[in-house]
Amino acid sequence: MLALDHASLFHQVSNESFYTSILTVNVGGQKEQAVLRDIQMHPFKPRIQHMDLQRISATEKLHMLVPLHFINQDIAPGVKLQGGIVAHLMTEVDVTCLPHQLPEYLTVDLSNLNLGQSVHLTDVPLPEGVSITSLGHGGADLAVATITVVRATVEAEAEVAAAAAAPAEGATAAGGAPAAPAAEAGKKESK
Repeated sequence: MLALDHASLFHQVSNESFYTSILTVNVGGQKEQAVLRDIQMHPFKPRIQHMDLQRISATEKLHMLVPLHFINQDIAPGVKLQGGIVAHLMTEVDVTCLPHQLPEYLTVDLSNLNLGQSVHLTDVPLPEGVSITSLGHGGADLAVATITVVRATVEAEAEVAAAAAAPAEGATAAGGAPAAPAAEAGKKESK
């Protein structure tokens, strides 16, 4: 069991890069390298209750979850010109690499994405020596982000189309008279 300075550790935990950093831990005068595997926070107090560290070797590959940073989503043609919205389907990805090659984050550029298009795992640029674990094991090339149509716009267009079609369908009855107003007139007279 290790005892750590809570104040400095708590400030480090608030930084996203801490989760993908190689930590040097001094254990009994010997320095060991480790990565953070899990952290447990107090339910309502700003306090770390428990941390799991994993000792690593500089010569063995490790698996780590690395966050994805999305750039240029506001200038993507699917957003700017076609009125879509960006949907982030993944926020982090499991990578395999040597400890010194571990990236702080991976950047996903959305500047060329049109409406209905997606960026997949194979489209994410990787630093040298880094591979996506699921692709290395023959996994599917999953979508990372996509630009979709705004749902409210689709529903509004459907309502407008339905409203335009309704008067056209009931505009004339068999005798050439409007069908809907005649039925309403009969209801008013019977009251």
